[in-house]
Amino acid sequence: MTRLELITQIRTKKTFLCVGLDPDTEKIPEFLLEEEDPIYEFNKRIVDATAPYCVAFKPNTAFYEAYGISGLTSLEKTIKYIKTNYENHFLIADAKRGDIGNTSSMYAKAFFKRLNTDAITVAPYMGSDSVKPFLQFEDKWAVVLGLTSNEGSADFQQLKINGKELYLHVMEAASKWGTTDNMMFVVGATKANLLEDIRKLVPNHFLLVPGVGAQGGSLEEVCKYGLNKEVGLLVNSSRGIIYASRGNDFAEKAASEAEKMALQMKNILINN
Repeated sequence: MTRLELITQIRTKKTFLCVGLDPDTEKIPEFLLEEEDPIYEFNKRIVDATAPYCVAFKPNTAFYEAYGISGLTSLEKTIKYIKTNYENHFLIADAKRGDIGNTSSMYAKAFFKRLNTDAITVAPYMGSDSVKPFLQFEDKWAVVLGLTSNEGSADFQQLKINGKELYLHVMEAASKWGTTDNMMFVVGATKANLLEDIRKLVPNHFLLVPGVGAQGGSLEEVCKYGLNKEVGLLVNSSRGIIYASRGNDFAEKAASEAEKMALQMKNILINN
């Protein structure tokens, strides 16, 4: 998906919601466990219910890899279902890959060619040659970890080097490896107050913002500091939407939570 296509979807639907697909067989409704592929069935119903209110889906690959071959099959089926039925939705593989160049090239082929995702999250710790292979595919995106929402981000990311936090050094360097057409950055919603400095550094890049909802991030704060003239945000919610209910009404409750967040986004866009 191109940058213009993504922006068009956001402007048309008046939402920049990304729904995280993180299925856990200990949390999904028990009646689904009787299905041949419970994870896929759960995902399919969540996708159908929330698609009107979002512009992106983000399956976290760990929640599929944990189940071995059957989980990876569920992931592949989920991606194929989204691509077949909701082709205008941006699809991010939350895989956090990052390795030496030839290994990253194989990761890129796996997700962009085999699975046909639009984007993949990438860890930049090993430097430019671990990220650049993901930037060689037309209309595909590397979503580079910038400032994450976990407590441990303070261990390294917020260390000051020459008077500037490490995450700012990383984002400044990484922004030169790609363009605003093929690179985004992950910035956690729980660090929303730091978005002001980040926007000065990367004013035109899209930011993928997890942590709104169950993790306590504020949508209003994220938008206050993170919106740009082209919106420039994909705000992700996973647990707060997909686990809104564990009953037979789980899909309806998920739709309701997604609709609430989409309405907030619509109001914010109208007033900006």
